[in-house]
Amino acid sequence: MFGLTVRDHMMIAHSFNGEIFGPAQKLHGATYVVDVTFERHQLDKDDLIVDIGLASGVLKEILGEFNMQNLDEHPELSGRNTTTEFMARIVFDRMAAAIHGGKLGETGKGIVSLKVTLSESHIAWASYHAGI
Repeated sequence: MFGLTVRDHMMIAHSFNGEIFGPAQKLHGATYVVDVTFERHQLDKDDLIVDIGLASGVLKEILGEFNMQNLDEHPELSGRNTTTEFMARIVFDRMAAAIHGGKLGETGKGIVSLKVTLSESHIAWASYHAGI
């Protein structure tokens, strides 16, 4: 299996519901480093996994929906704990939809799985990985 990763970041604000979150129940900020790994069984005719420029641009577009926003106010996320794990799945779903929608061009057609990792610090990160 071949894999290629692109990276970007987003800065968000949010709060959590539930005693398990302790002081994070209050509004706070986070800067996530976001890595998306594209996987395919074979390289394409140009020996690529995916066009890095297209992949980077689509990731930037996806993160733009959340960057510098309070996730508590996002209609789709209302009532959810926008944990690192939860947000990894949100980014995954949007990237998978972009691939299926042809936003990664011909190179996107051979992608069989994705892994999205959100790092909230140098000691903690969460991922979502699945076939598309």
